[in-house]
Amino acid sequence: MPAAGGGRAGPGPLRQRGTRRLQGTPPASPLSPRPPAGRRAALGLVTLLSFASRFHRLPEPPHVCWDETHFGKMGSYYINRTFFFDVHPPLGKMLIGLAGYLSGYDGTFPFQKPGDRYEQHNYMGMRGFCAFLGSCLVPFAYLTVLELSKSLPAALLTAFILIFDTGCITLSQYILLDPILMFFLMGAVLSMVKCNSCADRPFSASWWLWLSLTGVNLAGAMGVKFVGLFVVLLVGLNTINDLWDLLGNLNLSLVTFGKHFLARVLCLILLPLTLYMAMFAVHFAVLNKSGPGDGFFSSAFQSQLIGNNLHNVSIPERESYLHKDLNNLWIIKKHDSDADSSSPVEFVRHGDIIRLEHKETSRNLHSHQHEAPLTRKHFQVTGYGINGTGDSNDFWRIEVVGRRAGRLIKVLRSKIRLTHVATGCILGSSGKTLPKWGWEQVEVTCTPYVKETPNSLWNFEDHINPKLPNISLDVLKPSFVEILLESHMVMIRGNSGLKPKDNEVTSKPWHWPINYQGLRFSGVNETDYRVYLLGNPVVWWLNLFTIGLYLLIAISTAVALKRGVQLTSEHKGELSRVVLCGGGQVALGWLLHYLPFFMMGRVLYFHHYFPAMLFSSMLTGKYWINLCCQTVSLLPPSGGSHVWWLGFYLFHPLSYGMIGPMASDPSSPMAGLRWMDSWEF
Repeated sequence: MPAAGGGRAGPGPLRQRGTRRLQGTPPASPLSPRPPAGRRAALGLVTLLSFASRFHRLPEPPHVCWDETHFGKMGSYYINRTFFFDVHPPLGKMLIGLAGYLSGYDGTFPFQKPGDRYEQHNYMGMRGFCAFLGSCLVPFAYLTVLELSKSLPAALLTAFILIFDTGCITLSQYILLDPILMFFLMGAVLSMVKCNSCADRPFSASWWLWLSLTGVNLAGAMGVKFVGLFVVLLVGLNTINDLWDLLGNLNLSLVTFGKHFLARVLCLILLPLTLYMAMFAVHFAVLNKSGPGDGFFSSAFQSQLIGNNLHNVSIPERESYLHKDLNNLWIIKKHDSDADSSSPVEFVRHGDIIRLEHKETSRNLHSHQHEAPLTRKHFQVTGYGINGTGDSNDFWRIEVVGRRAGRLIKVLRSKIRLTHVATGCILGSSGKTLPKWGWEQVEVTCTPYVKETPNSLWNFEDHINPKLPNISLDVLKPSFVEILLESHMVMIRGNSGLKPKDNEVTSKPWHWPINYQGLRFSGVNETDYRVYLLGNPVVWWLNLFTIGLYLLIAISTAVALKRGVQLTSEHKGELSRVVLCGGGQVALGWLLHYLPFFMMGRVLYFHHYFPAMLFSSMLTGKYWINLCCQTVSLLPPSGGSHVWWLGFYLFHPLSYGMIGPMASDPSSPMAGLRWMDSWEF
């Protein structure tokens, strides 16, 4: 049926041409989309500028900077197939190792400490890989904002904000996990937005493509760092909202709705989980040699690592304890008698009361109600007695986690706790290191307060008993699912227990949006080549202002509508464009990638904010063009770039390196630019 003005009518009620616009549709000028050729040219321009800014002076400095110590070393471990432990999932380090291997790096550089020169070692492949992924963030953000706003100026403004941000440049130029994480994060957001734009043609090839790419990028984000779960939550909320809208569409049959639901389960749940598990399978298959990460995992897992003392050994299956260190050899005895060599073999069972005699000193493992040397609320654990004789404070009840009384104890597989019979305390490690008089060993205590923690669980690694037949440890090999679960428990414990190193600059979440304090990547004085991670102040402070203004308008709008304030259709359209259309998703992304850090107990650093910064930059680009450009028409499509360029021009030495006087010296090129006392350049 013809519409007014000769247009073609779509589904739903007709609208008179020129009086009302569809919700979320941009006005004709100056926000109307440019021709596709113009968009492609703009995309090419911002991509070129992004790559140029990230690859400029990439080889400098030719020494280890900041966390390259960790992630470059871990890349070397992959090349050498040496097992290690890290608090993050393995994908980022695997990709760094692959980039190094393909570019000719042989994995021999030690990465001992920041400042070590690379000399003849080829580090450019790993830095170049991270810079490439960091460069992709700009076109990803450009395309995301363009899809959300249908505004080329908004997309360009977002791109220029990120191109000229000194912090994003710095974080992209080194061997770090951050550019890899943000690449998958922005890939997931772009794919989600593209999939949403295909909502009018579900189950088409493009719809399946973008839905599948969303799942692939979610797996990538989770596989680099656990904070990748924040973008999983963002996509999950978007999916729930989509399904809820589809459920309310009475023109849609339940069969079709079921197809929509199953498609999302397949692409957004099963596909990411499959890829995530496949990544760990590759991780464990590649790292098959004993290395510095062995001690973080169970003995059963260690027995599968080539070069580990437990690899390819045969031992009796049950009871007793023998560790690699001779000082950790113990003889298990009954609590009420001593067995000699002629006594028949008796297996240790769950619930038995035993004595543990130290093989080297013949003293019994002993505890009593005296304070431990470091952890005052715990009881002291000592060696007591002579030649195995002692008292009732040497008695321990051996308990297997999840077992019934009388069940046998298995070597490697059984997780046990030792309960002191006299006091009821549990033998464990406090995690604290003893002074030199204790040979800097980890403090062992008996805690009367905690019944079971990871530090109070023990297992038998080895067993010597000539009266029992030996078995191969291959029969005790854990399954892939067991290894996967164990690795995640170890990573989560390690992540939550991270503490700052000596003289390390940490920060609090409220510091981040205001650009309160940066991070030294390289150098500390005027003779050093200094690189300092700090955001472009012009960019960051405008982003912060935009977030505050957006939240204020969004809350005020919600309150006004709740109070029944009547708005014209024109005003409703404006609010929809400025507050709801796309801006809500971006603002939610910022909140999800920022607020959770306030609840974390682990040590935090400035660079943790950068994923949230990507969302705040997209919100700034979209919001200011909608709010300012459409009403006042003051800004040409790229007019805002001059502001970002000024901030970049002033602060670019922080990213690309500087030598000479510190900013406090009037002769320094950075003199007068230390606008906050907390900046340390």
